[in-house]
Amino acid sequence: MTKIITSPSKFIQGPDELSRLSAYTERLGKKAFIIADEFVTGLVGKTVEESYAGKETGYQMALFGGECSKPEIKRLCDACKAQEADVMVGIGGGKTLDTAKAVGYYNNIPVIVAPTIASTDAPTSALSVIYKENGEFEEYLMLPLNPTFVIMDTKVIASAPARLLVSGMGDALATYFEARATKRANKTTMAGGHVTEAAIALAKLCYDTQISEGLKAKLAAEKHLVTEAVEKIIEANTYLSGIGFESGGLAAAHAIHNGLTVLEETHHMYHGEKVAFGTLAQLILEDAPKAEIEEVVSFCLSVGLPVTLGDLGVKELNEEKLRKVAELSCAEGETIYNMPFEVTPDLVYAAIVTADSVGRYYKEKWA
Repeated sequence: MTKIITSPSKFIQGPDELSRLSAYTERLGKKAFIIADEFVTGLVGKTVEESYAGKETGYQMALFGGECSKPEIKRLCDACKAQEADVMVGIGGGKTLDTAKAVGYYNNIPVIVAPTIASTDAPTSALSVIYKENGEFEEYLMLPLNPTFVIMDTKVIASAPARLLVSGMGDALATYFEARATKRANKTTMAGGHVTEAAIALAKLCYDTQISEGLKAKLAAEKHLVTEAVEKIIEANTYLSGIGFESGGLAAAHAIHNGLTVLEETHHMYHGEKVAFGTLAQLILEDAPKAEIEEVVSFCLSVGLPVTLGDLGVKELNEEKLRKVAELSCAEGETIYNMPFEVTPDLVYAAIVTADSVGRYYKEKWA
């Protein structure tokens, strides 16, 4: 039985790391093609410009359109090729980074990702999540290699709204439970092999870090401060969760997230916020111990993550719509089949509705 663990070549974290971008790109090539959305370009454009000032290496910046879709990837692939760039750089959130990884793959050049938020575990992975132009999940693009460098500028990340860091906690919250399910089912992971002990250990450390440091990090992030708790949560949200999910496995939580994308009323919610509710639904689906469910709900409520469908913007429990969520969660090839038992749309529908009831129960009980 083959076991595989995979990771970026380098994970670099600390304040002001983005100001050193040119030093990192020059190790890989002479001309960088850098993508960022309009907001991020305004935020870090001057830092990038100053980083390359007086250097022999060059760069070209292009605006990212906002959705990691096939048309956007094709547009940026063509622009990158036209610039004859030999290094691909993505600066921004998860969709920007996934797009950069896809563009680098199709142009066969090394990839550097520099998140400006720690809201997902996308940066370290060898995959891109592809969405339709209307925001619905379409497919996973599996890549042969992880990014060459991941650069986490903690000063930039701490300047972002605290909700984004909390969203990353929601994404990371699922890591251990999904890896545990995948290992119990003896299924293969996105790394292409069975779960290693190292991946499980990192996934468990990710969960433990969320529980011990999450609230402290949220309170500091609300003041845009970089504390030790913030540093630990940034590492957990990105590196621990990234290695943990890719080499540990995805299961029901992310599949349910993908199902929730068919509900238009959830489109304003971040990825990790929907994953947090998906985690609660997975725990219901597998009949996890009450104490474990209570710990997860308590954590979510303490940092402001959703525990009910209402928290996600779903005001009416429409059975027909929720059954569509369950059906999409169980689509062919979905990660929900990494659960260690047979899963059906009926079971997923029941888990979603029950998770909503559990969330409402504890919100009322602990109010």
